[in-house]
Amino acid sequence: MALKTLTTTRVLLDGELVEPAAHGTRTLINPATGASAETVPECDTTDVERAVAAAKRAFEDGRWSGIGPGARAAALYKLADVLEQNLDELAVMESRNVGKPIKLAHDSDLPFAIDCLRFFAGAARTLDGRASQEYVPGYTSMIRREPIGVCGQLAPWNYPLMMAIWKIGPALAGGNTVVLKPAPETPLTTLALGELALEAGLPAGVLNVVAGGDDVGKALVAHPDVRLISLTGASETGIAVARAAAGTLKRVHMELGGKAPFIVFADADIEAAAHGAIVGGFVNTGQDCTAATRIYVERSAYDAFLKRLLELVGQIRVGDPSLPSTDMGPLVSAAQLQRVSSLVNAVKGTATFQTGGERARVPGFESGYFFQPTVITNVPESSPVVTDEIFGPVIVVLPFDDEADAVQRANAVRYGLAGSVWTSNVQRAMRMSGALQFGTVWVNDHLPLSPEMPHGGFKQSGFGKDMSLYALDDYTQIKHVMLDTTGDQRKGWHYTIFGDAE
Repeated sequence: MALKTLTTTRVLLDGELVEPAAHGTRTLINPATGASAETVPECDTTDVERAVAAAKRAFEDGRWSGIGPGARAAALYKLADVLEQNLDELAVMESRNVGKPIKLAHDSDLPFAIDCLRFFAGAARTLDGRASQEYVPGYTSMIRREPIGVCGQLAPWNYPLMMAIWKIGPALAGGNTVVLKPAPETPLTTLALGELALEAGLPAGVLNVVAGGDDVGKALVAHPDVRLISLTGASETGIAVARAAAGTLKRVHMELGGKAPFIVFADADIEAAAHGAIVGGFVNTGQDCTAATRIYVERSAYDAFLKRLLELVGQIRVGDPSLPSTDMGPLVSAAQLQRVSSLVNAVKGTATFQTGGERARVPGFESGYFFQPTVITNVPESSPVVTDEIFGPVIVVLPFDDEADAVQRANAVRYGLAGSVWTSNVQRAMRMSGALQFGTVWVNDHLPLSPEMPHGGFKQSGFGKDMSLYALDDYTQIKHVMLDTTGDQRKGWHYTIFGDAE
C-alpha cells in the first residue's frame, strides 16, 4: 500500500496550513548521505507573533479550556488515532530526517509517543482540586486547578515527534494552548503533526506549529503573552532560555542534558549487564540524554564484563537507517559529528581505545555522518568524555572499589537525569537507588519509561516532569477560592481595619 504524503511544506497557524509570512525556506540535510534533502518552511518573528496571538485568542475565548475535560480527552484520543493511522509514513520521515534506524522509529519511538498521547487524553479527566473545608470559621476554602495559558514549547532533534507529544500532551490535556517549535534540523514529523491535528479536529489556534532557528526560539521565549516555556535540549541552552524567560517571569519547564552512570556490581548478571550497556549506550547512536555513557564496574568483575561488552559491540550493525537490520545509524549532522570527534580526539594518547574512536565509513554512504561504536578505558575521571555530555556512540568503562566509591563517582557530575544499578542484592539496590542523585534510577535495566511515571532531572538536568500526572501539575496552576458562608454584612474581624469592635 502506498504511503500517504503528509504536508511538510507549510506551518500550522491559527487553524490553517500556510507558508511563512516572508516565504522563508530551509534545506535539510540527510545525515546518512550528507546530501541535501527536503526543503521546509522557515518562519521569522512575524510568524511567532501570529502564532502566539492565535493561541492567546483560543485560550481566552474558552474554545479549548471551556469545552470541558471530556471533550478535550476525546479530541486527544482522535489525534492519537490519526497518528497511529499514519505511523508508517511518520516513521519513514523520522528515520530519514534524524538518521535513526527505522526499527527504532517504527517499533519504539512512535508507538510510545501515541501511547503517551492516549495517557494524557485519559488524564485530562483526572484534573481536580483538593477537597477543602472551613479552615477559618464562616468560610469554606476550595482549590481550583486551572490552565496556565499560552505555552511555548521547544522540541529537540533526537526524538522529534515523541518529545513533541510529551510536550503537547499535558499542555493540551490541562486546557492550555500551544505554540510548538521543532528543532531546525529535524522538523519533518512535527510539520506533519500540524496537518494531522487539523484532521483530528483540534480547534483553530489551540495548537500552532512554527519552524525555524534561534531567532524564532528567542522570540517565543521572550514573548510577553507566553506564560510557560518548555525546553528539551542541552543544559547550556536551558541556562540561556531561563535567563531570557526571566524578563517576563514566565514559568520554565526543562528536560536538559545527562551523563548517566551505569553501575555494575560483581554479583550482577554480567551477561544481562553487558546487553543492557549496549542498548543503553548506543541507543539512537548515543544521542539520548539518558544514554549509559559512564559504565562503572566493580573491580573484581571488570575484566569479565569488558570482555563480553566488546564482543557485543563488535556485533553492532552500523549502516543505512532505512534497513530493518540496521542497529545504529549516523549522527544527526556534520556539527554533531565534529563535536563527537573533537571530544574523542582530546583523549587520544592518554586513554585506551578498546574499539572505535573514528568516523565510520559505510559503503555507499561515505559522506554520511557515521561514527564507530567506541569504548574507552583508562581515562581520567576529570576528562570531558567522563564529565560532559557527548551525545554520540561513545562510552567509557571504569572500575570502582566499593559501594561508597560508586556513589561518589556517579554523583560527581553536574547532571542528574538518569542512571542504573546492576546487582542481585535487593538491599543494595534500595540503598543505591536512594543515594544516586538522578531523576530516574533503573535497577537491572536501562532506558525503559512509562507514560504513567514521571521523567525529569535533578541539578543541571533541569526541573519539571515529562509524562505522568506530575506533568499535568507543571502545566496547571493552583487557585484558592474562599467563600463566605455566613451572609453577614459586617464580619467580626472588620473592626481591626475599620470601626469599633461590637
